[in-house]
Amino acid sequence: MTDRVTSDPIKTIPLTVVDAPAKELGEDKIARNRANFADAPALRKPSWIRVRIPPGNAVAKLKAKLRENRLVTVCEEASCPNIHECFGKGTATFMVLGEVCTRRCSFCDVAHGRPQAPDPLEPAHLAGTIRDMELKYVVITSVDRDDLRDGGAAHFAACIRAVRFENPSIRIEILTPDFRGKGRMERALEALAGDPPDVFNHNLETVRALYREVRPGADYDWSLDLLARFKAQHPQIPTKSGIMLGLGETFGQVEEALNDLRSHAVDMVTIGQYLQPTAHHHPVIRYWTPEEFGTLEELGYRLGFQHVASGPLVRSSYHADQMAHAAGFVNVA
Repeated sequence: MTDRVTSDPIKTIPLTVVDAPAKELGEDKIARNRANFADAPALRKPSWIRVRIPPGNAVAKLKAKLRENRLVTVCEEASCPNIHECFGKGTATFMVLGEVCTRRCSFCDVAHGRPQAPDPLEPAHLAGTIRDMELKYVVITSVDRDDLRDGGAAHFAACIRAVRFENPSIRIEILTPDFRGKGRMERALEALAGDPPDVFNHNLETVRALYREVRPGADYDWSLDLLARFKAQHPQIPTKSGIMLGLGETFGQVEEALNDLRSHAVDMVTIGQYLQPTAHHHPVIRYWTPEEFGTLEELGYRLGFQHVASGPLVRSSYHADQMAHAAGFVNVA
């Protein structure tokens, strides 16, 4: 590993030198996943799964600005159904550390492969773009980086420093990977200790019973432990997580997951419908109804979550600023 360290808080990032990435998408990515979906029925989308495309070309304009600054959004890479609404409002969830993930999760549309080294200029580009967009609240996420000793946490910290340096009144939420691996969580928490976000988000994604086929390489209890350990280290900072429905889980399993999140001091939760990105990914086993999402929202509040966003098109970063503000954690006015 090679470290580049300067006095500028924007450019302090650990670098790992690797070859250029070979990206695997769709069938190539999922081919080595343990789960077999050959017998799953193809379900039609119900009437409540509708995405309205707003008028104008805001999406094209924002994409051009992102490419100009060599930035990537998870909105694009993960084929988020809310991209037109969010881009139309000039908001986005920025994905740092490249667009190639080291894992093969069966639900995710982000490419798999061997990533390049972290871009030392990315924090500065990110900070400048956020300044130019005049954002008040931003979400920063990343692919899994199992090739890095800290999982990319020091790069997250560098991005937080850079964004705050250029945007002193900004509120920052980070949506992190699980930092799984020997010593990796400890190094990650240490890297974030001096530059914590305003909201710490890590998605549980699904129920315990489905982890092997939905999130290979991850561990249900490890993710819960990460959320709890960050909260113990920063009790004043809200924690957040999210789960997807429609992968084969039962109501009881979802209730168990929500209970587990609350018992690990998670403050906010998002619950949304899984949508299959390609024919090669995990199929939708069931479309949960809006009424069922409403029942889960009521359950979440009864369990003690400060804010619950539950609905078919809810995603982890969807209306993240409004969610944090409604829960009383972050003032974004």
